[in-house]
Amino acid sequence: METDSIASGDPLSWGTILQPMSGTLLAGLLVILVLLIFSALISGSEVAYFSLSPAEKQKLGKGKRDSKVIQNLQDPEKLLATILVSNNFVNVGIVILGAFVTSGLFEFSSSPVLEFLVQVVVITFLLVFLGEILPKVYASHNPLGFARLMAFPLAYLGVLFTPVNAVLIKSTALVNRRLKAQQDEISMDDISQALELTAGNELSEEKEILEGIVKFGNKSVAEIMRSRVDVVAVDIRWGFDQILEVIDQAGYSRMPVYSESFDNVKGVLFIKDLLPYTEKGVNFNWQSLVRPPFYVPESRKISALLEDFQKNKVHMAIVVDEYGGSSGIVTLEDVLEEIVGDIADEFDEDEHFYSRLGENKFIFDGKTSLLDFCRVTDTEDGIFDEVRGESDTLAGLILELKGEFPAVNEKISCKNFIFSIDAITKRRIKQIRVEILKD
Repeated sequence: METDSIASGDPLSWGTILQPMSGTLLAGLLVILVLLIFSALISGSEVAYFSLSPAEKQKLGKGKRDSKVIQNLQDPEKLLATILVSNNFVNVGIVILGAFVTSGLFEFSSSPVLEFLVQVVVITFLLVFLGEILPKVYASHNPLGFARLMAFPLAYLGVLFTPVNAVLIKSTALVNRRLKAQQDEISMDDISQALELTAGNELSEEKEILEGIVKFGNKSVAEIMRSRVDVVAVDIRWGFDQILEVIDQAGYSRMPVYSESFDNVKGVLFIKDLLPYTEKGVNFNWQSLVRPPFYVPESRKISALLEDFQKNKVHMAIVVDEYGGSSGIVTLEDVLEEIVGDIADEFDEDEHFYSRLGENKFIFDGKTSLLDFCRVTDTEDGIFDEVRGESDTLAGLILELKGEFPAVNEKISCKNFIFSIDAITKRRIKQIRVEILKD
């Protein structure tokens, strides 16, 4: 009795028919095998290159392969783009050829579910297991050897995919900048909220420093500068004896030098530069020691100003307004005080700009900055933002509220404050009496 073997085209289980093997299908299977090897090598190179330790990088010598490894590592963004693009091209080829070969070998017309399992699940498993997991596990144990093996292939692939890599790198850089900007903004908001949650805790000094850091980047030079009317400056035409007298009275280490008016600042005089010449006569040419001035606009942020001070190695800047006139000066100490609070030295007077008359009553100097006023009265910094206009001092706020120069003893109300003009001159509001009305 004869038995017939299963011939090509006979039905298999689940209604699947095995088709005869052709030369085209055999070639397709061989190409899939080669592509799987390529996929494994490319996937493993990603782990190999990006897990090289400093010690392993030091082992790279001057050979051709080692030099090519170093060259690949010099541009990590291009290297990663090359690996990802190459791997995706290979994997797409495997999927397309896999679908072609399975369709040619089997007839799935009566079993679409089995067709899905073979063409999707089986091919995906082979890609993940043979093309991803195994090579990456091996590369993680021998990264240097794997990196050397793939040094030249990755270099050639990088040249081949240069146009695609360029698009990916530029797109990634754009997204990174957007995300970084959003992340920085969110982190600042998170810090502000965290500081609000610490209200009442015994961390006052630390909290003040953190608040200074959070608000640091939003403040401009105009908010912290010393107004020109309060600046001690010297005329470049003065004699040496006059200069020494001003230095003795003022006690500053640096002073602006002007010609005719403060709008024409010629430079900055460092007192230390005069020390070797204190015994010289009145005819000593001290003007030769004046250093060039450093100018900043009123609108410049103090975070950028701090970088300017560091870059130019200066501690004082002349502040200029939009018309080119000199508004005042700002120093490195002024910038640092915005973070750590007031820095007192032997020449400072303690809280000299105000005096306390009672629990909710004060007398303030008119030139007191609104920031200092809010700090002393324990008031929110932006309470006067809607009414202060361009003013930064208490006297400027009064002028904005009144609209004209007030009279002595005149009372002006704003929010829960009653301001009473205590002393004035022809040009300035000198002293202001303040009463805080509690809710």
